[in-house]
Amino acid sequence: MSERWGARLLDDGRTRFALWAPACEAVTLEIDAGETIAMDAAADGWFVATTDVPAGTRYRFRIGDLAVPDPASRAQSGGVHGWSLVIDPAYDWTTPDWRGRPWEETVLIELHAGVLGGFAGVIDQIPTLAALGITAIELMPVNAFGGTRNWGYDGVLPYAPAESYGAPAELKALVDTAHGFGMSVFLDVVYNHFGPDGNYLSAYTPDFFDAEVHTPWGGAVAVHEPAVRRFFIDNALMWLDEYRFDGLRFDAVHAIGDDAFLDAMAAEIRAALPDRHVHLVLENERNDAERLRDGAYDAQWNDDFHNVLHVLLTGETSAYYSDFADRPAERLARCLAEGFIYQGEGSGNHDGKPRGTPSAHLSPTRFVSFLQNHDQVGNRALGERLTRLTDTDRLRAATALLLLAPQVPMLFMGDTEGSETPFLFFTDFHDALADAVREGRRKEFAKFDAFADPAARARIPDPNAVATFEASRPTPGPDATRWRGLLRDLMALRQAAIVPHLAGTTSLGAEATGAAAVVARWRLGDGATLTIAIDLADAPGGLPDAAGDLLHAEGERFRAWIAR
Repeated sequence: MSERWGARLLDDGRTRFALWAPACEAVTLEIDAGETIAMDAAADGWFVATTDVPAGTRYRFRIGDLAVPDPASRAQSGGVHGWSLVIDPAYDWTTPDWRGRPWEETVLIELHAGVLGGFAGVIDQIPTLAALGITAIELMPVNAFGGTRNWGYDGVLPYAPAESYGAPAELKALVDTAHGFGMSVFLDVVYNHFGPDGNYLSAYTPDFFDAEVHTPWGGAVAVHEPAVRRFFIDNALMWLDEYRFDGLRFDAVHAIGDDAFLDAMAAEIRAALPDRHVHLVLENERNDAERLRDGAYDAQWNDDFHNVLHVLLTGETSAYYSDFADRPAERLARCLAEGFIYQGEGSGNHDGKPRGTPSAHLSPTRFVSFLQNHDQVGNRALGERLTRLTDTDRLRAATALLLLAPQVPMLFMGDTEGSETPFLFFTDFHDALADAVREGRRKEFAKFDAFADPAARARIPDPNAVATFEASRPTPGPDATRWRGLLRDLMALRQAAIVPHLAGTTSLGAEATGAAAVVARWRLGDGATLTIAIDLADAPGGLPDAAGDLLHAEGERFRAWIAR
């Protein structure tokens, strides 16, 4: 198959358009200026047309009575129901020699471009984040979605940056600016489903989906189809090559359900960009260590780390936290020593089915750890952060664990300033879809004791209200200066004492030393031993004395040292 999705400027100044629509007998290309062109039927269900139109041209496809945007649109005019734009990918980079940073140096912060004021707003944040010692930004999905406000996981045009965030050139400027400050930029991409507003694919290309494989969003994407596989792999390559992102985080790959596709995608990316530090990270509920074994993927988001720390910090044990409520200190010890907590054991939240595979053989850097992220804050009914759910001493100790343990750490926007503002679930849907999302959100929390009463559920913020979006903008907390100082110190320690020796790090084991206390040890690449002790109990029982050079201490709750 030689065709590629979308509109491509050719060297002779013309533009070639291609659409895969195997169920269609005819497709017409419509140009906003009034021109219509019958597209030629090519092999394998493709329709193509080449015409003399420049960058900036608005176009769409017409199939019978249905006018649709290009599913591989590089930019939109008028939203996801509007016109697609022909885009010139050229950009005058100020950092053309940037090749990225090694994975071991990564300290991530997850950001939502929308609540920060679009791509320009993120650019404004970069100098401050770099000064704190953060080495990598991870953007929540920026692909075009219905309306102007969304987390990004309801995207329907994966190649097009959301119009409300800024133009493609502004997104490239964001990446370029970060590189100028020595920071990598990662992008969260969603290849497991499309959103409900503006997804026309199923109306004219039903073969894009596999009706026999069900996901929470409907039929799975049919990545076994060559054209569908090409759609997603080319999308990943576009972000990494044309936009020069340094890495991708692949959302919920367990919902794709095709490991062969994941392996093929990683292999093609590695082959295409051999001279750069390009990092590929999975979100995979299956805790599949095999995908991390040979380096095809650098790491996986480790929800197990978050979940057990959340139990220890807050005492919450409902919903999926129930899987971590029993012997949480022992579970944390296993997480620090071996990566996954669930390595094949039955999970109550998966109807008792086994979850995970053995992971003790993997390097600690194969796991991305976090105390908060968009899911774990925003999927709470009221979007509370840990600054509202636990006391400062415990949270400082957990933050020190996050940033000084060998696993790759990730912060969430607002963490750097001790923000107490919520991060809520927000959308910009209308009419029946808005009603369904609002009521579905409230029904989702009916099983929680705090929201069993309909009156309590009625207080859950309406995702479609502008006020819900505005309330989610992070603002500095009352102790912002102290939090900035702690994070700056911890990240400087990490880069000076731990990062240079992360390559070759192996676990020396961990043990629970109390109901909420753990001591963990690692052999660093230079042969030194890193030891971390943490105690999150109501009344700490006392930490062991440092048997080496003390790196950092938080009263009787945290101590880290290195022995050489």
